[in-house]
Amino acid sequence: MSDTPSADVLARLADVIEARKRADPASSYVARLFAKGEDAVLKKVGEEATEFVLAAKGGARAQIVYEAADLWFHSLVALAAHGVRPAEVLAELARREGLSGLDEFASRARCAEDVKPLK
Repeated sequence: MSDTPSADVLARLADVIEARKRADPASSYVARLFAKGEDAVLKKVGEEATEFVLAAKGGARAQIVYEAADLWFHSLVALAAHGVRPAEVLAELARREGLSGLDEFASRARCAEDVKPLK
């Protein structure tokens, strides 16, 4: 068995986030985010994305890893807000594996043409 964390970590973390959604906001950071509403959750993802970009620009490996972990965590919180499990995202990444990025992008453009705008 490898010492490298696996995708199971994401599933376990998603379970913890799901459980803490219903916790007392005074005792849980996740509950506090959910109590503030979806805009607060999404704002936090944006903040963490910016911090990740700045860390990557700075080039300090440990800071990049730290900020990526924050971004992934808050992305999991946002996914939980929409009932999306990490396995769904991993399945989408697996579906894309081996595809040219250009081909995948072109397929998204074709799919977007088929989507009808909401009224």
